Amino acid sequence: MDLDQFAALRTPEGSAALAAAAGLAGGDPLTAAAALRSAGVPAGLAAAALTQAELRRRAVGKFGPEAAGMFLTRAGLEQATRRPVADRRADRLRAAGVRSLADLGCGLGADALAAARAGIRVYAVEADPVTAAMAAANAEVAGLAELCTVEVGDATAFDVSRVEGVFCDPARRRAGTGRRIFDPNSYSPPWDFVTSLAGRVPNTVVKVAPGIDHALVPPGAEAEWVSVDGDLVEAALWCGRLAGVPRRATVLRGGAVHALTGSGNAEAPVGPVRRYLYDPDGAVVRAHLVAELADALDATLADPTIAYLYADTPAATPFARCLEITDVLPFSLKRLRALLRERQVGRVEILKRGSALDPEKLRHDLRLAGGNAASLVLTRVAGAPTALVGRPAPTA
Repeated sequence: MDLDQFAALRTPEGSAALAAAAGLAGGDPLTAAAALRSAGVPAGLAAAALTQAELRRRAVGKFGPEAAGMFLTRAGLEQATRRPVADRRADRLRAAGVRSLADLGCGLGADALAAARAGIRVYAVEADPVTAAMAAANAEVAGLAELCTVEVGDATAFDVSRVEGVFCDPARRRAGTGRRIFDPNSYSPPWDFVTSLAGRVPNTVVKVAPGIDHALVPPGAEAEWVSVDGDLVEAALWCGRLAGVPRRATVLRGGAVHALTGSGNAEAPVGPVRRYLYDPDGAVVRAHLVAELADALDATLADPTIAYLYADTPAATPFARCLEITDVLPFSLKRLRALLRERQVGRVEILKRGSALDPEKLRHDLRLAGGNAASLVLTRVAGAPTALVGRPAPTA
């Protein structure tokens, strides 16, 4: 999409096309395009409206009902922050006393809008003209244009002395191809610029991919990993005055926020497999806070390299799922198949850590039959490939 096509979507004719396209999203694209053309919508405008309608449909999971009025690109939606995460980050910035914020590389404006909703004055910068125009339109649609202005420009050239805080979410996909960028020095803006921001603005937050190498975390920064309803979605580096603990795992479940903190350097004790297995949330694992969770649950590892925890009693925790283990056996397809046949298990969920087995191939090879269900955990115990059979614990 170019600026002229986007401008066409902002006209009354474009608004009508968007409204018509909304009722066709999710269906056959050729049928939808034909329906719009038969209604007199020009082919180019119809294509743009249908693209927006489909992106808005996909965006509901990130933005909720407000997605219906947003303007989106595929790449922008992929990298955009989910609304609950963005709102929580904005609340933390406001609580720290940040009243004005530069959003460098704002994309479609998800974080800028969250900060503006929190009452923070936002100056957003975006290099791509179409994306910047969409971010500005999203601020207008949300009624936040007074608090959020968007300009087209180079994030590295913005005068950060104008603001009390900086948020930066460097682009991690190549323009035009959408391919992921794994070298931080190839981010836009580049990593050396991003990491220099904390030295210029004491209140700096950087959004990064959840798979970030811990070695890239700047000294003194707080590294936070965030999951939403069990889905690990992002990491953030809180720098300067915003830094608290070295590592934080933030878990959002059902609208509630839970945080587990620690050094990220502790080691959990190792022991035998016990009656209950805890499968830690991805945010806990990536934050290297499994030892802290083990201490809270009075649990141990059965293998020092595998992030499954074992305890004698079940406990409700937002940071892990709990299974009751009924059987432990060295991995053998023949023995496992016989055990599940004996238990009349016809449905299994398969969890794995430390196993190279393909879950779907194994499911096929097990030849399951029966009316019962079970949980199957593929892992290692003291280095040995092991299969654990269990079921959700009463607290899960």
